[in-house]
Amino acid sequence: MRRLLLVPVCLLAACAGTAPARRPATGPVPPAPVAPASEPVSEASRMETMESRAASLEAAARALSATVEAARALSGATSLRASLAAGAGAPSRVASLIVARAVRLVGVKQLGRVDRGVPDDCSGLVRLAYLEGGIDLVNHGFLNGENAVTAIYRRAETRGALHHHRPRPGDLVFFRETYDRNRDGKRNDGLTHIAVVESVERDGTVTFIHRGSKGIARSRLNLFFPRTHRIGQDGPVLNDFLRAASQGQRAWLTGELLVGFASPGPL
Repeated sequence: MRRLLLVPVCLLAACAGTAPARRPATGPVPPAPVAPASEPVSEASRMETMESRAASLEAAARALSATVEAARALSGATSLRASLAAGAGAPSRVASLIVARAVRLVGVKQLGRVDRGVPDDCSGLVRLAYLEGGIDLVNHGFLNGENAVTAIYRRAETRGALHHHRPRPGDLVFFRETYDRNRDGKRNDGLTHIAVVESVERDGTVTFIHRGSKGIARSRLNLFFPRTHRIGQDGPVLNDFLRAASQGQRAWLTGELLVGFASPGPL
C-alpha cells in the first residue's frame, strides 16, 4: 500500500519541475546569486500602462455589449420570421374593403377633391379607408388638445386593438415624431402620423398607404431591419425616410419612428 501511495507523489514533483538539489560532498556552500535590481518605473510609463489596460477593458465591454444586442436582435427577428412564415391567412371582408379604398386613393394630391368631410391629412386618409368598412374612427370624440392620430390611438388602446407583432393588410400603423409639431426643434411630439397597411412580405417589408407631403402614396418599413434604408447602393429599399433632416438633426426612417399597429376588428 505504501509503494502505491509514493508513486503519484513522485510523478507530481517531476511534472512540476521541483526535484531536490544535491549538496556537494566537500567544501563551502557557494552563495546564492543576487538578481540585479530592476530599473525604477517612471510615472509616465505607469500612467501609460494604466491607460492601455483601461482602453482594453473598454473595448472588451463594447464588444460584449454589441454581442448581447446582436443576440437580442437575432432572437426577435427569428421569432418574427417564424410568425411571418406561418402565414397571415386571407384578410377579413372589412380589411379587404379598407385596403381597396386606400389603394384607390393612391395618387390623389388633395383629399378635399374626394371628400370634404375629412381633413386633408394622414388622419383623413385612414378615416376614409375605414369608413368603407363601416368603421368611424373618431366617433368617440376628442379630448382637449388631442390630435386625430392620438385620438385614434386611444380608441385602439381602449378596445384592445393595439399590437406589436406581425401586421395584416387593413391594419392601422402608427408613427411618432414624424415632424416638429410643437416647433421647439426637439423630438418630443408624440404620435404624429398614421397609415393603412397594404401588404406584408415574408422578408419583413411592410407596404403602407398614407397621406404624405406630396399626396396619397405608398411607403415601406421593414420589421427585421428598422434602421436600414436600403441594402447596398442598388439594393431594395427597406425603410423610406419619413422625417426630413432639419435644424442639425439627421433624417429618420419609417422603421425608427414606428410605434405599433391596430387591427380593424375590435375598432
